[in-house]
Amino acid sequence: MAHTFDELVEKQRAANQAHEEVLKLRDLYGPPTAHPWTEQQTDTYETAWRAWRDLARDVQAAMTEYAKERDQPRSDVEEEVKSRARPKDTP
Repeated sequence: MAHTFDELVEKQRAANQAHEEVLKLRDLYGPPTAHPWTEQQTDTYETAWRAWRDLARDVQAAMTEYAKERDQPRSDVEEEVKSRARPKDTP
């Protein structure tokens, strides 16, 4: 499946948002080794983590395909995608 550069940026933004959700839950719940999480907390965290993992995997695969189709270095594509996907106020 061919992807446009803008589609890659949107996929990266979705992965970034999913990662932020994982980090928020981790901060909210605290370390599970310090005090065990409830079953609901565990399920919520694992669902968020899987969503992040799947989105990250998908964007990585799409960037690889995009780079191959255009005979560009994958690292260059990834750098540009991540740069464009970053919020404007983030360095």
